[in-house]
Amino acid sequence: MPSWVTQGVDEYLRRMPGECQVKFIELALGQRSKSKNIKQAMQQEEKSILAAIPNNSIVIAMEVKAKIWSTEILSEKMQVWMGSGKDVALLVGGPDGMTQTCIDIAIDKWSLSNLTLPHPLVRIVLAEQLYRALMITKNHPYHK
Repeated sequence: MPSWVTQGVDEYLRRMPGECQVKFIELALGQRSKSKNIKQAMQQEEKSILAAIPNNSIVIAMEVKAKIWSTEILSEKMQVWMGSGKDVALLVGGPDGMTQTCIDIAIDKWSLSNLTLPHPLVRIVLAEQLYRALMITKNHPYHK
């Protein structure tokens, strides 16, 4: 990721209180070439995604066709997730999306926007929205 993305994400992660740790895991894209089609690349990505999900996690798929959540709804969901004591894995697919298997294992699906966003911006928006949603639970003025 470009340095501006790392700096932006790091700023929100630095602000996160200890009870909510956020970690971004960047996985290699499946190889795309004349001999490997998009479906094969997505299957490679599926294997990497599934292997990266911690055991017993709450899995949320970031899916373009899913519902768009308000920050308040995200905050409510985060309270439930944090109360479960489980890790939460937010799955973001590659340039062609995710396989149906990855989507099907998710207990919920979330779309950030009807807009198509590049992965660097998705990373920053996710970090900021997770921080903002957590600040709502703490009645912190950041959300205002």
